[in-house]
Amino acid sequence: MHHFEYRGGELYAEDVPVSTLVAAYGTPLYVYSAATLRRHFRAFDSAFAALPHLTCYSVKANSNLSVLKTLAAMGAGMDIVSGGELYRALAAGVDPQKIVYSGVGKRASEIEEALKAGILMFNVESTGELERLSAIASRLGKTAQVSLRINPNVDPKTHPYISTGLKKNKFGLDIDHSLAAYAKAMELPGVTPVGIDCHIGSQLTSISPFLEALDKILAFRDKLTAMGIETRYLDLGGGLGIQYNEEEPPHPSEFGQALTKALGDLPITLILEPGRVIVGNAGILVTEAVYTKKTPSKDFIIVDAAMNDLIRPSLYDSYHAIREVRPAGRPELSVDVVGPICESGDFLARDRALPAVAPGEHLAVFSAGAYGFTMSSNYNSRPRAAEILVDGDEVIVARRRESYDDLIALER
Repeated sequence: MHHFEYRGGELYAEDVPVSTLVAAYGTPLYVYSAATLRRHFRAFDSAFAALPHLTCYSVKANSNLSVLKTLAAMGAGMDIVSGGELYRALAAGVDPQKIVYSGVGKRASEIEEALKAGILMFNVESTGELERLSAIASRLGKTAQVSLRINPNVDPKTHPYISTGLKKNKFGLDIDHSLAAYAKAMELPGVTPVGIDCHIGSQLTSISPFLEALDKILAFRDKLTAMGIETRYLDLGGGLGIQYNEEEPPHPSEFGQALTKALGDLPITLILEPGRVIVGNAGILVTEAVYTKKTPSKDFIIVDAAMNDLIRPSLYDSYHAIREVRPAGRPELSVDVVGPICESGDFLARDRALPAVAPGEHLAVFSAGAYGFTMSSNYNSRPRAAEILVDGDEVIVARRRESYDDLIALER
């Protein structure tokens, strides 16, 4: 079942017409489907049922509290990359023993907050971080469980900005020099190495890079075992892609079967960090056409959503399907869908076949649930969009629209 579908010539979010949401809450407007979140989490988590595992949703993909609460209620853990994400996860009621902390630049204050909260594990990305974690944990009289993020130098064949497992990337420790880092972790007070972490990138449309990385990680694990270091956790990160356009990403079940076969009866708990695959297609961004404009070389639809609302097309040249909220059956033109921001890079689509919508009509930008609102900004002093979570026929204002007062509330 699709939870964003057309009924009677109108786009619905579950059981609510999108036009009803627009009338009540305005545009630009993020709309999420709770049923889709649950379905995607269930499909992903169940794919690994044959293995001891923990599914830690990647908070950076969409950190709205209502989204986090929906997933936490299903037993999801959380993968965090900042103190703010820790705060959100705890506020959403997530068990700290289901929280793993990733990221290359953890500040001392953030490490202290996570230690006091009692999270499951730190994914450590440098020897400097390991030393700082040791010092803070020792001062607090605590012991931090750590896994070291190993960079397996595997090309995930994805956009270079979201590729994270190559030697040239800022993430992790070189696999050839990581044994020394584990030896150091064994010696330092306040830290205990309990796992191995690996994350190679985002929006992967094949499982072969995962399996290539896994082969390297398991060979590395054998070396650790020979050193007397027993790793109970294997964190393979996230990165499974979704369909934005014509991609054909593998179903989580295919990934689960491959990992179950590869890991067999190894005495480890698998940790997975899905983000986009859970929430990406659970959200749309609704926008109103403000003007249409025709030049000798181009047709434009100027809308009220912009790169500050959804930066992925400008940043990654990424594709998002765009459709009318109320299709009128008009012929299609080749158009650019652009926003009001004073940048030539402010577009949602270029050279796209779309009907010639009229000002005041609405378009839905699909696959906007991941890295949409979380990457939004107030550029050009634009208040950020409202976020709505639809659950059947229930409408939850997950985040109210910002006001002009909000824009200056922290300034003087």
